[in-house]
Amino acid sequence: MATGRSQELDGERRALLGLWSISGVGPKSVEVICRGLGSLEEALSGPPRAWAPLLDLPTVARMGLEAVESVDAVAESVLERARRGRFGITFRGDAAYPARLGEVGDSPPLLFYRGPPCSTRRRVAMVGSRKTTRAQEAAAKTLAAEIGRQGVGVVSGAAEGIDTASHEGALLVGGETWAFVGSALDCLDPAVAVITGAMLEKAGTVYSEFPPGVHADRTTFPRRNRLISGASDAVLIVRAGEESGALITAACALDQGRPLLARPGEVDDDTAKGCNRLLRSGKARMCLELADVLATLGLGVTATPGIPQGPPVNWEEVSPAAREVYRGLAREPTLFEQVMTETRLSSGALASALCELELLGLVIQRPGKRYEKT
Repeated sequence: MATGRSQELDGERRALLGLWSISGVGPKSVEVICRGLGSLEEALSGPPRAWAPLLDLPTVARMGLEAVESVDAVAESVLERARRGRFGITFRGDAAYPARLGEVGDSPPLLFYRGPPCSTRRRVAMVGSRKTTRAQEAAAKTLAAEIGRQGVGVVSGAAEGIDTASHEGALLVGGETWAFVGSALDCLDPAVAVITGAMLEKAGTVYSEFPPGVHADRTTFPRRNRLISGASDAVLIVRAGEESGALITAACALDQGRPLLARPGEVDDDTAKGCNRLLRSGKARMCLELADVLATLGLGVTATPGIPQGPPVNWEEVSPAAREVYRGLAREPTLFEQVMTETRLSSGALASALCELELLGLVIQRPGKRYEKT
């Protein structure tokens, strides 16, 4: 981790940590303080009420500063809470700070994190609606697993629905996945805590720009969305209605110059209208399969033998639907619709069963929604 004892931070970083953790102080206020005082370290030398009124600060930042006795004391309190919460603090330019995010103009000067430091690889953000069907989540999980098998990292926001399915797909094949959350790491909502806990058990990494004690609200999620896109090499909107928060991530991607992809849906499906509009406007590229994602990243699909093989399958733990589908598949590509006709399963039940078989390494999806046994 990037922290330990408080004295591991030099004065400049300690001041930055303290200032960043004061309500109302953002990147622009930090710049004003640095210019006004000559260096951030000077902010540690006296109570903020002695120097904050002399600077051209926004009212909310000035009020936040004047409400604390000492920037140094704030930094010490945050360091102690980080130690208790077992999360690290990484500053822009550090090895643990996502390099791509550091290139973004409004990236935070520091992040709080849990999990292993960054590795060098390509990454794609996968985001979408919270309210989805099982079939939609299964499709997202399958695609994330395929992406993970190719050595590409999956970035998302740990929300229910598409975000969680994307993290799970990457984890189930041993892929790398990051989550940027909309609260402090010690204030995770129950559903977020479940998926991030699973990520940390399997070497995933969870990031937040929010200091200890900050709970999620309507203002924090748009802020974290820019981090999801900024830390990625491309952004895929898997499912989004007309008012989905995923469209904020899409807008951030376009502002940051990140390639944007979207998966199309039925024209009368409200959960797909956001994606369809992005495609119709030409703002997003169409994503139908894994190859579309990899092409956007400048990569090609690796050979099937590269897919990790898990332990022998315990068929008693496989769902009845998945067992039925497996028995009906051949070792040559079969269209989804043909499998559905032969098994008489609904589209959603079949998609879920095929996803289960893919994650067990028993089935491969070929272009054109064709499936075959491994």
